[in-house]
Amino acid sequence: MDRNPSPPSSEAEEEEGDAVGNTVYSKHWLFSILTRLIEVISPEKTEPTVSPGGIQTELDEEMENDICKVWDMSMDEDVALFLQEFNAPDIFMGVFAKSKCPRLTEICVGILGNMACFQDICMSISKDENLGQVLLQRLCDSDSPTLLETSRLLLTCLSQPEVANVWVERIRENPSVYDCVCFIMSSSTNVELLVKVGEVVDKLFDLDEELMLNWIKNGTCRSVGPSVDDSPEELPDFKIVPCILEAAKQVRSDNPEGLDVYMHILQLLTTVDEGIQAIVQAPDGGKETWSLLYDLVCHELCQPDDPPIIVQEQKTVLASILSVLSAMFASQTEQEYTKMRKSNVKLPFSCYFILDMPLIGSLIRILQYMEGCGRRSVDNSKESEQGETGRADVNEEDFHLKILKDICCELLSNMLQELTKENTLEGLHQGHLNEQTCSCAFQNLLPLYFASVESFLEVLREADQTLADNLEKRFPSLKV
Repeated sequence: MDRNPSPPSSEAEEEEGDAVGNTVYSKHWLFSILTRLIEVISPEKTEPTVSPGGIQTELDEEMENDICKVWDMSMDEDVALFLQEFNAPDIFMGVFAKSKCPRLTEICVGILGNMACFQDICMSISKDENLGQVLLQRLCDSDSPTLLETSRLLLTCLSQPEVANVWVERIRENPSVYDCVCFIMSSSTNVELLVKVGEVVDKLFDLDEELMLNWIKNGTCRSVGPSVDDSPEELPDFKIVPCILEAAKQVRSDNPEGLDVYMHILQLLTTVDEGIQAIVQAPDGGKETWSLLYDLVCHELCQPDDPPIIVQEQKTVLASILSVLSAMFASQTEQEYTKMRKSNVKLPFSCYFILDMPLIGSLIRILQYMEGCGRRSVDNSKESEQGETGRADVNEEDFHLKILKDICCELLSNMLQELTKENTLEGLHQGHLNEQTCSCAFQNLLPLYFASVESFLEVLREADQTLADNLEKRFPSLKV
């Protein structure tokens, strides 16, 4: 059964001129529901389901069914405009201010979310400063369904270019949003809510680097956060990276799209130096981040028993994950070399996560799978030469695969350059390195990463001279 009842049959046919726009819905019926909604939040109303303060805490079944019908109907633009004309947003503000009924609050935010899907109404809602502030306060609600509808509404507004900056500025000036979002990401087990909140954060960071920088640097002081009784409550000293990781762990098994969202948020963090430092200079030195991403690449995504085409389905999440791993690797490499210069002694490359052969094996497997997808893409391109749309789809696939290949090659080349004889022997023993995998790596890395391949080949000569000779024969450019 759907969450919301279906819209009512119309009374408009019985009374000429009563139809809302070009719909079959009744103006009179809609107006009566708005009137009853005002009565619901009126302190003078007394029902068995009111709190000691005189405010209703639960909806009776009939009222809930009717207001849910309005929720469904508000997806129609004519109905949304009618609600806007009769000041429904102002009525909803009264609900948010006075109602103690979570279900009523959820429905009213949901109706606003539907109305905001239409550009003119979205602009009107967004420019109402009081309504904007009240809606942001809903992020501090303790009711998960209300939080979900609030996040959906915010994402809808942030996706409208005409008003996105209004909301970005409003959120930037409201520090409690950071605390509420971090609280949700770090504590909620509602996957649907976590995905929607993640989409809001992803959109915010993509729209405004300044806001992202502020959130990266945030967490140095305690702030007011959600409380069931609306009284101020101190929240933990949130840091953005651990909150993102906690949410990613919650969604990884149940929602692949949600995992993609949170991996992209991490990738956006690495586009600024402050974000990379927030990851690698965490109290655990970035271990938790690396462990999660490593586990996803080596044990969950693009596995040996998957068909090669899987890389096409997972290309965006893989690109985000490998981009973060690459940024972390480069940062840790730089720190190691800094230590080496200061001590004037060649230190071993000691970072706990760097030279892991299963990860190198996974990177090569991704490149192998992409070669198969590349051949398939060429075949599809030939078949679709007569259709412009077909070619556009293939070109888009090629573009995303190229991004993934570039990121994968950069990380692989950096890791190969740091391998020792011991690491290489380990890789040969475990089967991650052999003539087939090394040939695939060289084929993709040359000529751009010639120095890395040459460095690795030198080490490989010490570990397996025969394999090194065979690879030199396959790739004559490597011969001295």
